[in-house]
Amino acid sequence: MSGCGLFLRSAAAARSCRALVAFTASRRPLRTSPPSQAFAKELFLGKIEKKEVFPFPEVSQDELNEINQFVGPVEKFFTEEVDSQKIDREGKIPNETLEKLKSLGLFGMQVPEEYGGLGLSNTMYARLGEIISLDSSIAVTLAAHQAIGLKGIILAGSEEQKASGSDAASIRTRATLSEDKKHYILNGSKVWITNGGLASVFTVFAKTEVVDSNGSVKDKVTAFIVERDFGGVTSGKPEDKLGIRGSNTCEVHFENTRVPVGNVLGEVGGGFKVAMNILNSGRFSMGSAVAGMLKTLIEMTAEYACTRKQFNRNLSEFGLIQEKFALMAQKAYVMESMAYLTAGMLDQPGFPDCSIEAAMVKVFSSEAAWQCVSEALQVLGGSGYMRDYPYERILRDSRILLIFEGTNEILRMYIALTGLQHAGRILTARVKQLKQGNVTTILETVGQRLRDSLGRAVDLGLTGKLGVVHPSMASEGHQVPSPPCHGGEQPSLAAGPGHRGRAVLTGILPPAPQDSAHKLEQNVHYFSRTVETLLLRFGKTIVEEQLVLKRVANVLINLYGMTAVLSRASRSIRVGLQNHDHEVLLANIFCTEAYHQNLCTLSQLDKHSPENLDELIKKVSQQVLEKRAYVCAHPLDRPS
Repeated sequence: MSGCGLFLRSAAAARSCRALVAFTASRRPLRTSPPSQAFAKELFLGKIEKKEVFPFPEVSQDELNEINQFVGPVEKFFTEEVDSQKIDREGKIPNETLEKLKSLGLFGMQVPEEYGGLGLSNTMYARLGEIISLDSSIAVTLAAHQAIGLKGIILAGSEEQKASGSDAASIRTRATLSEDKKHYILNGSKVWITNGGLASVFTVFAKTEVVDSNGSVKDKVTAFIVERDFGGVTSGKPEDKLGIRGSNTCEVHFENTRVPVGNVLGEVGGGFKVAMNILNSGRFSMGSAVAGMLKTLIEMTAEYACTRKQFNRNLSEFGLIQEKFALMAQKAYVMESMAYLTAGMLDQPGFPDCSIEAAMVKVFSSEAAWQCVSEALQVLGGSGYMRDYPYERILRDSRILLIFEGTNEILRMYIALTGLQHAGRILTARVKQLKQGNVTTILETVGQRLRDSLGRAVDLGLTGKLGVVHPSMASEGHQVPSPPCHGGEQPSLAAGPGHRGRAVLTGILPPAPQDSAHKLEQNVHYFSRTVETLLLRFGKTIVEEQLVLKRVANVLINLYGMTAVLSRASRSIRVGLQNHDHEVLLANIFCTEAYHQNLCTLSQLDKHSPENLDELIKKVSQQVLEKRAYVCAHPLDRPS
């Protein structure tokens, strides 16, 4: 689109998407669960805030009909008019496709109706994301436009700024206030900007000098709305990418670009907060988008497996092939459950803090996508590797999911540290007393650990007469397995269920596989014990313990996934949804696998765990990085 931005100004938007939004004037807010405050954070303290996640977010039939009115025309367009193979081959989304996307209102899905958008809730946005994901280049173009670019204006913009519109580009550069104090002068550049060559309006994050209350001058990030027409804005050539090849990605340069002071987004020096709010509120949608892609992939791959013969049998009859389909179905179900649970939280009034939940959805869904697409190609064999079929393109497109919107490594640090910081504020006095040798606190802690080691019932309110999980997902009367003790020592503060080598846990046997609710309760109980120990052991230096933090994040992601599927499956049973028994199967499989993964991970977080190989891993990496090469001698070498 030569010189034409992708944003929709209010009047144009109203005209272009009138057919789809005529009925939205009477839309009612989605009826979902109570307002979410800090569900994930409370897990660090051993609490399951049931009111935040049970029952599973629900919409009325009228609201469902409204969502389906959006789905129909969008699905028809993507299945009949979008040529994904051509987009990938030519590295460009055709102008006519972009215009059609505009006419459907898809560049303004979450823009309030009064500013010319569709005004969709997060739940509706997630539902459309399932369809838009049928073409990854288009999905990225639309997501960058509104989940990054427009989102900042919606969350932090003034009324005038919201009416102006925006487009996607996250830029870091320097902004200097002019002598007349009427403009900021921008200079700098940023690489890998999605839609950077197409946009005519940008959301820019630049360093500015800010005077603190004590009079000192510091560099802080400020967000700006920058129009290409301001001058001094140029774009580099589009990048030639591995995947999402049709999306426009390029470097954007600013040279003495004069930005009116009225175009500051939020407060001067408050850009980092704006950026975090943008990313935190947008990451959840990756879950529904990937789930939509995986559903289509499962259909295509299953058709192949049920018709392709090997050794006079259909591929679908072989156990190792069946295992792959069970994996794909399970991963799709979990990420879909996590995404819509988070969307329901975000749809509550007051902008609830779901930053950890959204980050967990992003990490889980992106990694599951890469795993499942790889497994699908294994089923497809040679066909999956050929450009004549869509599978290899899907594989290439999926790889970026682990990188953008915050790499999964960074997000794991964010997930763990945010939760630990919350727990630390609550447990500060207790941890301090333990460090100082307070006898009462020590005896209380030892007593708790002894009761855990003997195996005690854990009841966090998920089951029983007043429980929120359907009875078929839980059984009564199970106790906590005894935590492991290493080297004959007394149970440490990190003591939690786990395995030493290949030994079986002693003490009370774990519950039967169908007791998924009890598995979640037990994991949460021992997770909180481990959190307290880590705070006592590391204190503030835990920010440097990335391998520890990775394990903390992994446990939490599993706990949130378990919660989401239990809540969703319980609702499906109660309302009598079709194939709810299949949902129970998927939920129980995931909860069982996650439960045992968590046991192992919690065990590794014990200071004296023989399963913890962190020091050896650090030593190997140090030697490789010192040499900047593979260190071992060649197997054919001989001593000279």
